Amino acid sequence: MLVLLPPSEGKAASGRGAALELGSLSLPGLTDAREAVLGELVELCAGDEEKAREVLGLSEGLRGEVAKNAGLRTAGARPAGEIYTGVLYDALGLASLDAAAKRRAARSLLVFSGLWGAVRVTDRIPSYRCSMGVKLPGLGALAGHWRAPMAEVLPEAAGDGLVLDLRSAAYAAAWKPKGEVAGRTATVRVLHAPTRKVVSHFNKATKGRIVRSLLSAGTAPKDPDALVEALRDLGYVVEAEAPGKAGRSWSLDVLVEEVH
Repeated sequence: MLVLLPPSEGKAASGRGAALELGSLSLPGLTDAREAVLGELVELCAGDEEKAREVLGLSEGLRGEVAKNAGLRTAGARPAGEIYTGVLYDALGLASLDAAAKRRAARSLLVFSGLWGAVRVTDRIPSYRCSMGVKLPGLGALAGHWRAPMAEVLPEAAGDGLVLDLRSAAYAAAWKPKGEVAGRTATVRVLHAPTRKVVSHFNKATKGRIVRSLLSAGTAPKDPDALVEALRDLGYVVEAEAPGKAGRSWSLDVLVEEVH
């Protein structure tokens, strides 16, 4: 099972660890594309601060993020699972998983990123600010920059098992499963059952809980049908829609009664 996650906008501090080594990150086929984004981002943020804030969409209160990006090559690096914070990652609670569940997380979780493309939770990265929606002056829209290298690398990473896609739309734009990979991909929405509306906060929290539940239970469904059964066994209310034609993904709605 491969689980595709969005990053968090907020991130923990880099800390005092060794500096980033791009070549040590998972999915080495993305290294050249990562270097291109990193190089332009560092150059942008080391120059005109106001231009950098405008390009990155940062408010006055986030001015310090520009200087942080300028120092990415020498900043301390920590496992990505420690860098990403926020609602989904708080609910996932990687640090409190037992040892077996942590090993499963290291194998199965892939976090998408405007800067790194995608990383494993064990990959060591510095704290940064660069969403997938950014358009860098030289490279252009980052989602477009990542599409070709992702198309080369991600099918192999997906292997022959289930792909559980929990990404937001901005990050899903960087790679869309195609062909037979799409047929074993399940995208998930979390709906407030009484209103059948998506509410951002509990959507993220429930997705984090779903991943934690699967990892803790040691459940490894092989396809979307098996995923639906596994989630129902874990107590989730799930409605599933199989694709109407080849090359399309499954759609799963998880219904939640309470917003929390």
